[in-house]
Order: sequence, then C-alpha cells, then structure tokens
Amino acid sequence: MNLHEKVLIDVRPDERFDAARLQRYLRGKLPGAEYALTVRQFAGGKANLTYLLSFGETVEYVLRRPPLGTYAPSAHDMGRENRVLSVLPDAFPFAPRVYHYCEDEAVIGAPFIIMQRCHGLVIRDAMPDQYAANPEAPQSLSRALVDTLAAFHAVDYEALGLSRLGRPDGFIKRQVDGWWRRWNAAAPAENPHVNSIYRWLADNLPESSYHSLVHNDYKLDNTMFDTDDPSRVVAILDWDMCTLGDPLSDVGTLLTYWTQPNDSEAVRAIGAMPAGDYDFYSREQVLQRYAERSGRDLSNIQFYHLLGIFRLLVILQQIYIRYLQGFTQDQRFAALGDAVNGLVAWALDLMESRQD
Repeated sequence: MNLHEKVLIDVRPDERFDAARLQRYLRGKLPGAEYALTVRQFAGGKANLTYLLSFGETVEYVLRRPPLGTYAPSAHDMGRENRVLSVLPDAFPFAPRVYHYCEDEAVIGAPFIIMQRCHGLVIRDAMPDQYAANPEAPQSLSRALVDTLAAFHAVDYEALGLSRLGRPDGFIKRQVDGWWRRWNAAAPAENPHVNSIYRWLADNLPESSYHSLVHNDYKLDNTMFDTDDPSRVVAILDWDMCTLGDPLSDVGTLLTYWTQPNDSEAVRAIGAMPAGDYDFYSREQVLQRYAERSGRDLSNIQFYHLLGIFRLLVILQQIYIRYLQGFTQDQRFAALGDAVNGLVAWALDLMESRQD
C-alpha cells in the first residue's frame, strides 16, 4: 500500500454527496461507470475536496470539487483546471488528464472534474517507509522537484492553445492587490502587521521581463513520486489556480512551503514536508538548482518569497474563517489562526533582514 492510499478515509459527514445521483449522471460518460460505485475521500489538503471513485474492482477515477462555504471566484476554479489538464499532459507528462467536467451544481452541489487516478507517494510531514532506508532520498526528491518545476516553466503554452489562460502583463501587481482584497474579506479585524506586509510588497514590485505557465501552488505535497524511485516524479497535483504569469512566483511559493533544520518552530509547523534533520536541499540550494536549470536571474527572489508567505497566510485565513463560520467541521482547521500568526512573524523577519 502506498502513502497516497493510506490517506483515504470514509467521506466526512459534512462533505458527503449523493453518490447514486452522481453515478446516474456519469453513466455513458465514463468507461466503467455502469459498475457499482464506492466513494472514499482523500484526507490530505485543506482547500479543494478530492474523492476516489471506484467502479467495480478495477476502474478508478478522482473527483475534485471546490471547498464548502464561500471562496474567491478566481480560486478553486474547476473550469480552469479542466481547461489546463485537457491539453497540458500532451507536453508535460506529469499533469494528470481530465476526463470530464461538470458545471451543473445540482449533481453533487458544486462544479467538479473527473480525472486520472495516479499511483505513487505523496510526501507530507513524514518520510515514507519506502524511502526511509535510502540516505540519498531527500536529495533526490529535492532535485526532482526543482527540475520538474523548471521543465514546467519551459512548456510552450501557445502551442497548447493556452495563450488566453491569463494576462501575464501586470501579473505580480494583480497578485499583490488581489490577495490583499481577499485578506480584507476574510479577516475579522484589521491587522497592522499584515497591512505593513502588503505595503512593502506594493512598494517593491519587481520588473519582470518573462512569463510562463504558473502552477500557483507548487510544493512537495502537491507532487507524487514513484514508489521505488525518489528521483522520479509521477504527477503534479492541484491545477485549479494555474495561469500565465511570472514563473518566479512559483519559486516563491516553493520557498514558502520549504523547511530546513534551522527554521523556527512556527515555520517548521507551516511547512508541507518532513521536518527535522533530513538531508533535503536548503532553500539556497533550491534556488541554485532552479537557476541552473532555468537560466533565470534570481537576484530579487526575496520579493517572491515574501509574496508566497503573504499569499499563504491569506489562504489559511480564508480556510480558518470558513471553519469559524461553521461551513466545515474539519478539526484540522482549528489551529489555522496560530499558523497565520506564524506566517506574519516570518514575513516581518524577512522584511527586517532585507532592510539590514
């Protein structure tokens, strides 16, 4: 059994849907949908809801839908994910393929996509048993993750018909202003520290001379690796925010989720990877490898790192407010207020070091 399968759970009571209605809808639209349907839920992730659909004993698909409650219209966009994953696998084999997209909310209560079921290891807060005895696994995972990101940023999106996926001009300014608006919509009260982070970003916008496809949530636990080979990526997951923009924003996101042994306890708690003395790349090594593979100038990367932290603290605040308002009873979200505070402190420390 692989680690991805271990996180399968019975569907949480507040996140259930009418499986019989779904099956009636899917008959004739997907091979195998005529067989008996079993639905389980993937426990990982804090935003979109992801389910395993098993038809009979051999046919499997993954269903993804937006989270419960209110969310920004541009976030959790199943239509966007469908548009990207309908063509991206032709040029980037690590993108799972979508088989069906449904806009009709009457079927399960929200738009959803049905996509390819991939098999491999998704690494979160612990090193899987399959890699634990391999001392080179952390370095192999680090290298593969960075190299795959550089390869993704080199994809010819125009050849795939994705040139209208986003507006790369002004991308970073829209990111800063957009996440600021989302913060104000999700925050219960004004926070002067978050105000100062936003102001710093708005006052230090970089000039970007290149753009590419941007995943917008690139990190270790959105990556699936081969069960026997930590140097081989099987799939990159969660494409609902993919767009055209500055590729260094993906690097900033990766740095935000990346941890290293000398990080504060709060930063290690936020990271989406095994903490401790594992020999993963340092953040500096991540940057060196990406620069080598992409040929890009990373002299202004601290801005993108700060933007990644700002973005994440807003995302966590959006999830936390849904929890406080009762839209989800998932108890994993109860401590997100502390996580937001930890990210704010990290951003302030980075801003102070920039001024020294």
